[in-house]
Amino acid sequence: MSKLPDSSETTTARDAAPALGDDTAARPAATDGSPEGGRDRSNRGAALIATAVALPATVLAGVLAFNQFAPNQPESEPSASATAPAPLATTPVEMAAPALAERPATVCRALLSQLPPAIRELPQRPVTAGPEQNAAYGDPALTVACGGAAPAVADTDKLWLVNRVCWYGSEAAGSTVLSTVDRETTVTVRVPDDYDQPLQWVSPISETIIATVPSVADAPTGCRPA
Repeated sequence: MSKLPDSSETTTARDAAPALGDDTAARPAATDGSPEGGRDRSNRGAALIATAVALPATVLAGVLAFNQFAPNQPESEPSASATAPAPLATTPVEMAAPALAERPATVCRALLSQLPPAIRELPQRPVTAGPEQNAAYGDPALTVACGGAAPAVADTDKLWLVNRVCWYGSEAAGSTVLSTVDRETTVTVRVPDDYDQPLQWVSPISETIIATVPSVADAPTGCRPA
């Protein structure tokens, strides 16, 4: 299938307890019927409340003191394997380097000398042959070949104009092949299927192609802006 484009708890509240000191709240009667017994019980109750309030403050003070004098614990370091990025391939990419005539060879040297060090997030990699006419980026490798055979384009074939460079696309095993059809020397970019939207990958090198590879006067009609 071609990857090239065509042209949306419910809770129940408890009864409220009587407030402390409320004269309307029920008070326990003194066992001896004397008012002194009531005062003694009130005093004991007040002492218990004071103790209950003071106890959490004492515990809190102890916790703070422990934290102050406790030795600092080293923070655990994150695992290196959990954060380390996958290693990038640096081995040369196998590419053919057919012999070129003097004029295409000169044009290709100019193109290759000005290609960016990365295409989007893909860093450049070495190639096995023809570094003056070939380049490769990322893993799997996106390749740029200059000076190859021009594709045969029919009048009914779809063409794509990307940043003023006209491309013809075809499908190959595991990749989309994009070739310029409006340039004096053909530039071919092979985009692996791992990368979506192949046309977006040729956009970063369009300005370099315009600056180094002359256009032709007889470009296919599909290369003209609508």
